[in-house]
Amino acid sequence: MIAKVVVLFLVFMGVLAMFGKLRAPRLPGAGKARDKLSPTRCPDCGRFQIGKGPCPCGKDS
Repeated sequence: MIAKVVVLFLVFMGVLAMFGKLRAPRLPGAGKARDKLSPTRCPDCGRFQIGKGPCPCGKDS
């Protein structure tokens, strides 16, 4: 009984994965999200910049 439930769950997950792969390339703006979420780094020290203020390293570039 438990084996049947596990097999049905795995088949269901496989079907969902196939539909997800078919649909994913057609989403508009899918590549833009990665660019928008990419972290900004300080050009001098390489630290991640949080917010719009100056970097804590104090170097002006």
